[in-house]
Amino acid sequence: MDFDQILSAIGGFGKYQKILYVWICLPQIFLAFHMMVSIFTGSSPRHYCRDSSSSVAGNHSFFPGTISLNFSISHSSCSFFDVPLQGNRTERVLCAHGWVYSKETFQSTTVTEWDLVCDRAGLNSLGSSIYMLGLLVGSVLFGAMADRYGRRLVLLLSIALQTVFGVAVAFAPNFPIYVILRFIVGTTISGVIINAFVLGTEWTCTKRRMLAGIFTDYAFGLGYMLLAGVAYLIRDWRKLQLAISAPGFLLIFYIWVLPQSARWLLANDRREEAIALLRKAALVNGRVLPPAVQVKKCRILAEEKRSYSAVDLVRTPQMRKRAIILFYIWFVNVLVYYGLSLGVSRLGTNLYLTQFVFGVVEIPARSLVLLVLPFSRRLSQSGFLAVGGLACLLMLAVPADHPSVLTALAMVGKFGITASFAVIYVYTAEIFPTVLRQTGIGVSCMFARMGGVLAPIINMLHNQSPSTPLLIFGTSPLLGAVLALALPETADRPLPDTVEDTESWDMRSPTGKESPEMSEDVSQSASSTEEQELQCLANQA
Repeated sequence: MDFDQILSAIGGFGKYQKILYVWICLPQIFLAFHMMVSIFTGSSPRHYCRDSSSSVAGNHSFFPGTISLNFSISHSSCSFFDVPLQGNRTERVLCAHGWVYSKETFQSTTVTEWDLVCDRAGLNSLGSSIYMLGLLVGSVLFGAMADRYGRRLVLLLSIALQTVFGVAVAFAPNFPIYVILRFIVGTTISGVIINAFVLGTEWTCTKRRMLAGIFTDYAFGLGYMLLAGVAYLIRDWRKLQLAISAPGFLLIFYIWVLPQSARWLLANDRREEAIALLRKAALVNGRVLPPAVQVKKCRILAEEKRSYSAVDLVRTPQMRKRAIILFYIWFVNVLVYYGLSLGVSRLGTNLYLTQFVFGVVEIPARSLVLLVLPFSRRLSQSGFLAVGGLACLLMLAVPADHPSVLTALAMVGKFGITASFAVIYVYTAEIFPTVLRQTGIGVSCMFARMGGVLAPIINMLHNQSPSTPLLIFGTSPLLGAVLALALPETADRPLPDTVEDTESWDMRSPTGKESPEMSEDVSQSASSTEEQELQCLANQA
């Protein structure tokens, strides 16, 4: 029996796995809070120049063109016309004494507190990019740590750091400290995403393993929607940041309920712990652990005793081709996902309602993935990328004075990219072998976060050329849709455990059995494999 057969024998998606999914889904709600909160905390409300007497230039209901004693406001929020009492010469004057901000939507944001407008507006987008850079660093750091120290430990550490530094952000004394703290929170986001997903995948049997990514994404979508309500009720950015971070302390009980990955324990020669966990899972599911697990366990250890690194992802031909394609698809998914999400304020509709609807879109997108994914991973990935890209390109043909149409197309694009995002998690875990799965997903997330870093910067191009961001967000997924067709189909196939399994994938049948061309090689290696298993059992005795 291989490990997937063992999981099926003890209940591949029984009570034990369902309880585990509850534990790995709860932190996803907080992830959505932290990922999207900058839409509200970093929002830029209407603002106007303040004069030297600390009053607003033209302080008459914020109407441009109203004349006060010495000033007439132009339509620009960054300068005004100096109009002398006598004479007809006018001169544009920059805001030298700061700004006054409209409080019709927000009581305070990071923009209003640190005047991140006009010539300092780029700092706001830079802060978002640095936060996304934290996700990139975290995907590498926590991915490597998880392969070495286990999924459970790194997941617990990530949740703890996320909570502590998330609360600290609410007390940041200045913008540089705020950016640094947000960067640290970003690193922990990757630690939670990667390890929660992999832990769920490695505890789930072949037929149900796609649920690991989809169920956690449902929780993320729920957090997406809840954030709109929380932000609507709390208009002060510090209080909002505290409200989304402090509840993380409630997850301290995870120390006692979160299990380790039995598959990872076997791969790291911790046999007794793995068998104990498998027995516990079997007991909770009302099953019995098969005795044959002892033999296969030793075989897995013999195959995985060597150490692997990220270099092994591109060392062999098939692995290299698939890894590069997956890296690009991850990059595109995050680039467009956050490009559309962070650009929601430009659609000209109610920010809170649009944010809520963007969260609602996540639910049918994940549900559709559940329906189509069992039939084909490859075609699903390609099709959803194409939908997201085409919707963004169609937005180029809609005039700016039709915000409802633009919002509808943005929803379609978000739908396609969200569904594609759900597929890529499952697809990546199934393509990379056990010995490189965590490393592969970690490197994939690193490329994804490069897309996250670029998304705010590309959105900044809207001020110079409104069509450029949409052109980028439209064409890049279409290229990914074409490349996805070159990946292998993984539906209903066992997870590969070694690099050799990945290289010989095309020579195996959909059931995971070798094709006739491989039968001769298998027969020649059978005797040596049996000797390894017998020797392993002898060592145990």
